[in-house]
Amino acid sequence: MTWGSVDLNLLIVFDTLMQERNLTRAGRRLGLSQPATSHALSRLRHMLHDDLFVRTPEGMQPTSRAEQLMEPVRNALRALSVTLEPEAFDPVSATRDFTIGVNNYAARAVVPALVREVQHSAPHVSLDIQPIGMRDLLDQLDAGSMDVALSTLVDGGERFRCVRIMDDDYVVLLDPAHRAAAGTEFSAESLARFPHIAVTSAGDDTSFIDAALEERGLARKIAVRVPYLSIVLMLINSDRLAVVPRRVAATLASVCPLAVRELPFVSPRIGLSMIWHRRVDNQAANRWLREAIKVSARD
Repeated sequence: MTWGSVDLNLLIVFDTLMQERNLTRAGRRLGLSQPATSHALSRLRHMLHDDLFVRTPEGMQPTSRAEQLMEPVRNALRALSVTLEPEAFDPVSATRDFTIGVNNYAARAVVPALVREVQHSAPHVSLDIQPIGMRDLLDQLDAGSMDVALSTLVDGGERFRCVRIMDDDYVVLLDPAHRAAAGTEFSAESLARFPHIAVTSAGDDTSFIDAALEERGLARKIAVRVPYLSIVLMLINSDRLAVVPRRVAATLASVCPLAVRELPFVSPRIGLSMIWHRRVDNQAANRWLREAIKVSARD
């Protein structure tokens, strides 16, 4: 094989297939149709004289040759990407995409402000906001499929930078006409008296409520457990309440008929960190994105 016969686009297809293990998903990420991705794989097989991927019930499994090529190809593509990155980043004229992995808290507390900030300062930049979910975010950052992640992680080890960008606490969210919404602060008795909506998709540990009420000889009643997307409609015109992070509550109350009240005791703090790979520390575009996220976290 000579360098003249190597199509770098095929190596990008190979790297994406190694991550997705599925032709359709890989094509979607690359902006290619399924037939075009399949054709690219055929060219790869011809170029490297190996099947590279074998179809199984669990998806496309790489051959030993593909496993051997994975890290060298990925490292080479990363190095090339960083090398060709412009030394300066002009947000006004930039047209690139950024992929950001976020946990449920960041999706509600930071992303709305970030979208407004980017729309204002970089009108041609696109954001792909992806939920972290059960995926290993460090693997995603390492693979280059995410530019930055927002999570509760506090230590990224040697390969990743991890910076805390905000702290938050908890408040009560409820309907303004709720019988307990008259004052600015909830009593412990009201917190125990009315049914709670527990958020299942947030990953928040709200057991501190049970501990605080137990000290006062009280207990809360959880009426229903739902994902974040459901809480607004379940709070409006009801006697239920939800204990959620302050930033999330303020965002929801700014666009929905909901009220925010203080807890009758001190709540634990919630931390949010921004994580990125050290290889993009000095990359102009990534530096700009990180600064935009910091600004949005302060809003």
